[in-house]
Amino acid sequence: MKRRIVMSMLAGAILLASTVLGAAPAQSADVPAEFGTDWHDPVTAAPPVGKPSGTSCQVTLAETQFRDFTPYRGTYSPPKGCGDRWSKVVLRLDGKVKGRQYDRLGYLHVGGVEILRTSTPEPSPDGIAWSVEKDVTRYSDTFRRPQDVEMLIGNVVDDTYTGVIDVNVTLTFYAGKPAAVPDRVLTLGQDNTLTTPRNSERIVAEVYATGSGGGCEEFWYLAVPDKAPYSCQADGGPYREVQIKVDGQLAGIAAPFPHVWTGGWSNPFLWYVVPGPRAFDVKPIEYDLTPFAGLLNDGRPHRVDVWVVGVPEGQSGWSAPVDVLVWQDAKSSHVTGKLTVHKVGDLANSSTYTAGSPERVDTDAGHRLTVAGYLDTSHGRVTTTVSRSLANTSEHVWTDGENTDSLDATWTDDESVTVDGRGPARTTATHRTYTMDGSITIGANDRLRTVLSLGDRAVVAGAVGGRRTIWSRLDDTVSGDAAWTLNVPRDQRHAVGTTSERYRLYGVGGCYDRTLTAVQGVLTEDRNDC
Repeated sequence: MKRRIVMSMLAGAILLASTVLGAAPAQSADVPAEFGTDWHDPVTAAPPVGKPSGTSCQVTLAETQFRDFTPYRGTYSPPKGCGDRWSKVVLRLDGKVKGRQYDRLGYLHVGGVEILRTSTPEPSPDGIAWSVEKDVTRYSDTFRRPQDVEMLIGNVVDDTYTGVIDVNVTLTFYAGKPAAVPDRVLTLGQDNTLTTPRNSERIVAEVYATGSGGGCEEFWYLAVPDKAPYSCQADGGPYREVQIKVDGQLAGIAAPFPHVWTGGWSNPFLWYVVPGPRAFDVKPIEYDLTPFAGLLNDGRPHRVDVWVVGVPEGQSGWSAPVDVLVWQDAKSSHVTGKLTVHKVGDLANSSTYTAGSPERVDTDAGHRLTVAGYLDTSHGRVTTTVSRSLANTSEHVWTDGENTDSLDATWTDDESVTVDGRGPARTTATHRTYTMDGSITIGANDRLRTVLSLGDRAVVAGAVGGRRTIWSRLDDTVSGDAAWTLNVPRDQRHAVGTTSERYRLYGVGGCYDRTLTAVQGVLTEDRNDC
């Protein structure tokens, strides 16, 4: 879109990994006719992170302000008084900012391991505060030793953009029965190489993939073929796929999540109180690389690369840091094995431009991959089979000058992992669906209106020997309708907007169902239906 200045930017499963905390809602009678100079602090409907009772210890990772693109650097030491094995580790970020500022993207590394990727809310002149919590227990191996800490939320502060981002980040460790966590947490070397322990029996890569930076790849889902008259072009259209390769061989495929940051879709008034799904806690894509463990366990470095399909050659805009989680066979010094199946389907990517008034691009794309391999462990031969199937359909329609611009898109990412060894086979199937349905219209008197609905959905089912053992269903939907006047001073924008989120999670762990609604910056509804 042309408007870059405004487009910038179940048991345990029922207690999800992150949440943004907020205060109780105001009464509807307090809703102003339009946005003022202050509004409710950001809040999401996601469930809070569950915390064990008993002894806990807290460590501060970072306490700093971000005014530019200088990273914060510090050190971390393990907590005293809670042992070196924990039942849970919870990260908490408390932030505040006031004045005028764009949304900003940030990361937090401990010992080089990315434990948080986040973005920021856009502030009111009077100032806002927000908090994000995340379960980071899986990185326990990293936390057992002193480490360097690096954090950056790239920012610009000048006479126009005055918002200084103030953050405090802590880890809270809970003593008790140690959680089942990876034995090792690894990062890639500078030359993208990975050396795993020779007795690795399960290997999972996490990729924190985000299209960002203010260019077209921040809005990759709107890209059109080069011959179409639109402000963001890519020869293959909007299809993006995040691939991971081991020694040049395709090892995993995934659909990227279509993040919308808090300045997105030309309308920050949509997101001041209720952000889009995953905006403050970017979840990593997970790839089960266990079929490649027989190759990786030879004690030598192997090259691991992440590639985003569809990005125009030479164009930047994607960040894709990698963490590698490893489980080891404690009774074996060297686990051998072999990759036995490697089936790569043809990449289908049809993006058809139809000229006219309005202009139109229809996209239909997808890809399949199946890999399998065995390992000879101390408890017998174990075969792991991973199958993944991706699909993307979208309809993108716009008028001359992009004064009307709409997208209706769906992404599916289906994955099945089967582990077959001693005893009955264990299978986990995950069906992910992401949706985006919205439009931007600039009408008379430069009045811009955005109507948008975003969906983050997943169904997970696990079975042992064909009998279902786990099941969960997530549906996180955020919908909004906001309008404001372009090309006028801030106090003349006459902005209005309503945004709602409903977060539903059902499964063997119980039920969670919460709805939030904000109108003109006032939280008017906070309802629990379970």
